Amino acid sequence: MQKHQMLIGGQWRDPAGGQWFASENPFTGQAWAEVPRGGAEDVDRAVKAAWDAFRGPWRALSASARGAVLRRFGDLVAENADRLAELESRDNGKLITEMRGQLRYIPQWFYYFGGLADKIEGRVIPIDKPGVFNFTREEPLGVVAAITPWNSPLMLATWKLAPALAAGNTVVWKPSEFSSVSAFAFGELFEQAGFPPGVVNIVTGFGSEIGEALVTHPKVAKVAFTGGDATGQHVYELAARGIKKVTLELGGKSANVVFDDADIDNAVKGAVSGIFAATGQTCIAGSRLLVQRTIHDRFMDKLLTLARTARMGDPLDDATQVGPITTRPQYDKVLGYIEIAKGEGAQCVLGGAAATRRECGEGWFVEPTIFTGVTPAMRIAQEEVFGPVLSVIAFDTDDEAVEIANDTLFGLAAGVWTTSIKRALRMSERLEAGTVWINTYRAVSYMSPFGGYKRSGLGRESGLTAIRDYLQEKSVWIDTNDDVPNPFVMR
Repeated sequence: MQKHQMLIGGQWRDPAGGQWFASENPFTGQAWAEVPRGGAEDVDRAVKAAWDAFRGPWRALSASARGAVLRRFGDLVAENADRLAELESRDNGKLITEMRGQLRYIPQWFYYFGGLADKIEGRVIPIDKPGVFNFTREEPLGVVAAITPWNSPLMLATWKLAPALAAGNTVVWKPSEFSSVSAFAFGELFEQAGFPPGVVNIVTGFGSEIGEALVTHPKVAKVAFTGGDATGQHVYELAARGIKKVTLELGGKSANVVFDDADIDNAVKGAVSGIFAATGQTCIAGSRLLVQRTIHDRFMDKLLTLARTARMGDPLDDATQVGPITTRPQYDKVLGYIEIAKGEGAQCVLGGAAATRRECGEGWFVEPTIFTGVTPAMRIAQEEVFGPVLSVIAFDTDDEAVEIANDTLFGLAAGVWTTSIKRALRMSERLEAGTVWINTYRAVSYMSPFGGYKRSGLGRESGLTAIRDYLQEKSVWIDTNDDVPNPFVMR
């Protein structure tokens, strides 16, 4: 097994505590890499390196020069996309076909935000006070802590790194302890692209040992976190102690709503994409399928027919459509929720157990699972499972669909399947979700903002909106009057 090091201040370093831990391949269930087990001392070194880079070489570069470095990095990612995709797939079990797609698309974020780097502009304000000139400056925050999950490590890191760096900040990145290996390969590319030492630092380890130290470090100005809502709440509370800015992209329990005027064949594909693609391990998973009662039975027949064809197996095989659960704890959690659903009275019409197919080997596989007869109050319809488990809920009217869809603590995404433009527009307005897809699902772009309502998070990633979350506005006043007025009176 390859033993990795952390990237701190432009140097690859062993953890201060001299400890490593094993990263396991979800398909084989075997350890395949050794990851540094960092601690508070490593965090302090990384943050100080980032702080020095922020005050020194990175700040000294013009905005245009920073943008050029970002674009060079995008080129390097494009050149290494297939290699990075294979590392991701081995480390987290996601399909190689999806990982290739993500890695080949990731450069666009660095091109887009690299292009924005020298287009950050302030304003001249026609202030209401004679003889006074007022303008604003948009300035970077400082050191940003980026904390990313295990399901799409490099994609979700990119959503934070690209705008943060374009805005002029420096970064300390903590990937998930379950999928850190691809981060080290990414780190090598930062060096090659010409980023000054310390602009991007990578520290690895467990949340309780390194994550909290990073969030609470006094020189960290902002925390950008993607993960579960409970952990996100804890991160938010810790950041609040230091009055730090935060971006939180948290969990979801997204409703995928199918009306009786929809193109049923396309809607069936959208339902499958929403829950079984990525093995359901995505925050935007359409885990609640709402089907209008007039087409419920016909729709379910088609859905089950398609879902039964899903090919499970080695995620590095291009023919595989459903891979393993990424971690053993998550595998146990998914199976636990299946038993909870059965106990609540939901009817399991597909799957409902661990996969024991020969092609699944020793990996952590769960059969694609569908429950019907689900009511909105059931735990399976309210809590994020993060696995290939679909809850089907019947509804009668548009109002009932909206009521069921919004009856959750989450509000990350939603899907609507209809051929009526009026219905599509009404639903896009009424659904409480940061993203609403009409007649599609799981579409994202570097140009469009992404984030949640309610307990699904704060702030937005991607698009023009994202870069503003990594800037702070300063107001500058210049008095051009010859005489200073009464100093005891506010101007």
